[in-house]
Amino acid sequence: MATRTDNPDPRTGEVRLFGPEFSAHPQPVYRRMLAQCPVARAALTGSPVISRYQDVVWALRHPEIFSSEMDLQVALGTERPMIPQQIDPPAQTRYRKILDQRFSRRRMLEIEPDVRRHANQLLDGFVADGACELNRAFAIPLPCTAFLSLMGLPQADLALFLELKDGIIRPATADPEEAARIRTASGKRIYGYFEDVIEDRRTSPRDDLMTYLTGAEIEGDRLSREEILDICFLFLLAGLDTVTASIGCSVAYLAANPDKRRRIVADPALIPAAVEELLRWETPVTAVPRLAKQDVSVGGVEIGKGTLVTILLGAADVDDDEFPHADLVDFERESNRHVAFGAGPHRCLGSHLARLELRVALEELHRRIPDYRIQPGETPRFSPGIREVQYLPLVWHRNGEGAS
Repeated sequence: MATRTDNPDPRTGEVRLFGPEFSAHPQPVYRRMLAQCPVARAALTGSPVISRYQDVVWALRHPEIFSSEMDLQVALGTERPMIPQQIDPPAQTRYRKILDQRFSRRRMLEIEPDVRRHANQLLDGFVADGACELNRAFAIPLPCTAFLSLMGLPQADLALFLELKDGIIRPATADPEEAARIRTASGKRIYGYFEDVIEDRRTSPRDDLMTYLTGAEIEGDRLSREEILDICFLFLLAGLDTVTASIGCSVAYLAANPDKRRRIVADPALIPAAVEELLRWETPVTAVPRLAKQDVSVGGVEIGKGTLVTILLGAADVDDDEFPHADLVDFERESNRHVAFGAGPHRCLGSHLARLELRVALEELHRRIPDYRIQPGETPRFSPGIREVQYLPLVWHRNGEGAS
């Protein structure tokens, strides 16, 4: 993909995505794509970019046509496909059966008191200061503490996990060869870490997800060491990044739109619906890749077998054909079938956990700091791809009662 944002070119159908301007404000680009070229071509690579809601959902629901099985291992530092994200049904379905039960809505509600306690412990550390950089102070550590608790891993290893995660998703270099080296090295460290944990749980079981994985069976056979490693690799990346990005994007929007923030402060019962609407509007995971397994036509555009395709979730979520007045953020939207968590068999395994963390984060943040704004003279800084707000400086009155 290209490294800067531009309008889709109606003559060539090309679109440039994932630059800094796009990451901060992608919605105008999405809407121009939907209007001008709903199946565009990525600049530089020429690969198809699918943006219309009905096409995106159809593609995600047909893995036999648009497959998650592709040669991305080198790019992500993995030695094998991550489970269950990079494998297709029917094998993927068997893994989902043993994993879905551990991430059910009921199980996630059981951990809500711990998530809320962690949120308030973090808020205790900066509410009285009247200012913070929210990403480091709150958006990163909150979902990470929940992830480590679920997995049964020590909180003291948080810094290590963040280093390894960033080594895979955001290696600190613009040189592609060096980035690949960092990802490969980080991947080996991830495998090594979890190999030790697997061995420990097999000899000393505990009441945690790692122990569950060591005893889980598919059709009478226990998961192999490699299968557990491939599941843990995915869990690390998803558990430590996407919810952080969602919290940051949501709070950045509310800081820039105080009328919306005041609504949920006045009526916290709106927060669950606000979570869904902000996921729709911000869609932190902007896109997912798929590999065409056969020749197919989408929106009148022919896509050949073996073509790498970009499924643009963020664009689908601002499609007026699915969401009336899609350019308006409406916390009382009646129908909100957004695809921020994907769709079809690969729909996000941790969606119930993510919703819980987002709801608790917004509830406790706005209870403790009901009025905040972006620090004057500062600009939030977004990352491309997964839209994490890597720099979100906020200010408020030190008593937590207002900053406007």
